[in-house]
Amino acid sequence: MSSGPAYNDEKGSSLGEPEYGHDPASGGIFSSDYKRHDDLKEMLDSNKDSLKLEAMKRIVAMIARGKNASELFPAVVKNVACKNIEVKKLVYVYLVRYAEEQQDLALLSISTFQRGLKDPNQLIRASALRVLSSIRVTIIVPIMMLAIKEAASDMSPYVRKTAAHAIPKLYSLDQDQKDQLIEVIEKLLADKTTLVAGSVVMAFEEVCPERIDLIHKNYRKLCNLLIDVEEWGQVVIINMLTRYARTQFLNPNQNESLLEENPEKAFYGSDEEESKQGEMDAAVLPKRKPYVMDPDHRLLLRNTKPLLQSRNAAVVMAVAQLYFHLAPKAEVGVIAKALVRLLRSHSEVQFVVLQNVASMSIKRRGMFEPHLKSFYIRSTDPTQIKVLKLEVLTNLASETNISTILREFQTYIKSQDKDFVAATIQAIGRCATNIDEVRDTCLNGLVQLLSNRDELVVAESVVVIKKLLQMQPSQHSDIIRHMAKLIDNIMVPMARASILWLIGEYCEHVPTIAPDVLRKMAKSFTNEEDIVKLQITNLAAKLYLTNSKQTKLLTQYVLNLAKYDQNYDIRDRARFIRQLIVPTEKSGVLSKYAKKLFLAQKPAPVLESSFKDRDHFQLGSLSHLLNSKAGGYQELPDWPESAPDPSVRNVEVSEWTKPIGREKRKEKVEKPFYSDSEGESEPTESADSQSPTASESESMSEIESESGSENDEESDEETKSDKERKKKAGKEKSKKQDESEDSGQSEGEEKTVKKHKEEEESSSSSSSSSEESSSESSSSESESEGDSELDTGKKSRKTLSTAKPPPRPLETKQKEISLLDLDDCESFFYFSSSENS
Repeated sequence: MSSGPAYNDEKGSSLGEPEYGHDPASGGIFSSDYKRHDDLKEMLDSNKDSLKLEAMKRIVAMIARGKNASELFPAVVKNVACKNIEVKKLVYVYLVRYAEEQQDLALLSISTFQRGLKDPNQLIRASALRVLSSIRVTIIVPIMMLAIKEAASDMSPYVRKTAAHAIPKLYSLDQDQKDQLIEVIEKLLADKTTLVAGSVVMAFEEVCPERIDLIHKNYRKLCNLLIDVEEWGQVVIINMLTRYARTQFLNPNQNESLLEENPEKAFYGSDEEESKQGEMDAAVLPKRKPYVMDPDHRLLLRNTKPLLQSRNAAVVMAVAQLYFHLAPKAEVGVIAKALVRLLRSHSEVQFVVLQNVASMSIKRRGMFEPHLKSFYIRSTDPTQIKVLKLEVLTNLASETNISTILREFQTYIKSQDKDFVAATIQAIGRCATNIDEVRDTCLNGLVQLLSNRDELVVAESVVVIKKLLQMQPSQHSDIIRHMAKLIDNIMVPMARASILWLIGEYCEHVPTIAPDVLRKMAKSFTNEEDIVKLQITNLAAKLYLTNSKQTKLLTQYVLNLAKYDQNYDIRDRARFIRQLIVPTEKSGVLSKYAKKLFLAQKPAPVLESSFKDRDHFQLGSLSHLLNSKAGGYQELPDWPESAPDPSVRNVEVSEWTKPIGREKRKEKVEKPFYSDSEGESEPTESADSQSPTASESESMSEIESESGSENDEESDEETKSDKERKKKAGKEKSKKQDESEDSGQSEGEEKTVKKHKEEEESSSSSSSSSEESSSESSSSESESEGDSELDTGKKSRKTLSTAKPPPRPLETKQKEISLLDLDDCESFFYFSSSENS
């Protein structure tokens, strides 16, 4: 009974097909279509927000379960102007899902979406833009373009992120907007928030991946933001930066590739060889320049390395492919441990990772050798994982570990999984071809498998033995004899064809057995598979050319059978062979060379990994996984021969406007008045006012101690010290402006300054002797708070009086400090002296 709703909930049910069960009298009990969703429509039409919210929650839940809720579109779209934020959010979620299907109804509400773009709530603005970009109608392209441009300048990073998501949608709708969209992308690429970075790079990859010049200025920013971007944004940015780095930096392994092209001489070499080698080295040396890695190249490698510890397998895989394609060989090893860790994930993740490891292990075998045991096969692994692990183990096989690997293979052959056993036998064959020391061992092991009860194991062993025997046929004629005896028992077509090919190819090694095998095959010719029939005709031709006395009649019989076969390939082959080996008046020149054609020396097959030809695809890509170019795949560029200009990545930093006279002050400070230590510390303070080097209290105590030390000198020196104090006060002012202080504290200081000025005006008639005593009291630590206040006030008055005289020579020096500066200095002196006391 539950099948009724599921059947009627399909999309097709609302597209004019006859629906049964609408009449309550005619089987309505078996269908839920009768008055379906009426309760939801009533709730959506009600005046209560709580009912609308409940209805929208139920509708969104239906969509989440995969049910079709498109019938409710008219009822839902009416609520897009609802004032309740929660209802409005859910309405937009619904519209994003169905706006593309119900475009006409969605267009009626387009004015509401435009109003939503100006909503104070950032989620509503973003949702409105998302719905607008989901309406796939070319009429509203200008409206979408305008909305994206406005959203790109929005204060909320979430809305800017949504604008970046809308760019590829608009581009797919109308590609003529490309130039305007590139301007928006350029603007969003300059965004400094991590929320936007991944989305805008995705838009860049979709719209204009060839515009590398847009990345130059943002390269370092993207490298530094990478660690904080969300995981899928990290994947996109890393893939884009991999392609960027291949166009902008030099190959870090270029010197090693030169060495590979010119390998070292043999240990036992003659003098002539040495002299030739010396000439070659002399020719290579000018080419080989010492490689210095670009700092930006190093920045990319350094900032991506921590992401190898990411919990997301896609991020780890992206960093691994970046290191494999960009890093020096000595540094690539760090990715091995991270990739081995991913082998503990789900089988789908394992499959992708092992595909990439299989490609890597061909070029960089040493990288995974320490982790050999991680690729041992478990009985619970799926077949495709087992086969990939076998591939990796075979790639990692070397003279040192081959005995361990062969012991593993011996266990795998006993498995119940036939495909896996066949793959293991092929792996043994590859190990035998790659490592000469174990070739005989592997061959003997495979011959033992010929007596296995399982026909598939025997068949696969025959195929692999055939390939191995081509390397040393003369030494293994007894194996060929043994295989000839198996021809009656083996029924797998490929295995039978392999045995026949071996006997025909090396018929001179088994002259007595070969004609007998042909006799047996001629009897069963009509019942054989096509691949076996082709090899029987080849065997007949070879024996006719080498042993025509015994096999002339047999060959003619086989060729006559083949002449009337159902398969046209076999008929053509029979006619071709007859004209070639049986000379007649009509036969041409080729019949003279028949023996050379059929019995020519054939090179031994090279058993290579199926992953060897995949390295031209970028690792981690879909094209690499499928071993064919997928749609949207971008080729990995070749390294440039000479490094492009690195200055294109330099960004001009807008500095704060410095106060007038800052440079003059800097010049003055270069010649210290008091001591060497001050002269060393002060220039750094004035040159780099952004980062204060000393605390305010320490600098104040310095001033006080200086005023105390100068106390006993003559009056002309007092004027110098006053000038120096002014300079110090100016410095303290600039430092104080750059430092951020609490607003409450500054207000309190202003009040104290006002009070202090009133006291100062009342005590304006003070003599120079009292000034000296006050400076002494300021230098001593045991003076009371009132005396220090008075002293500070008198100092400030003196600086005010020195700022008044009109002579022009002094004006240039004293332009540095305004009256406002002095007021702030007074407050600062007063505040810090009260703190010290």
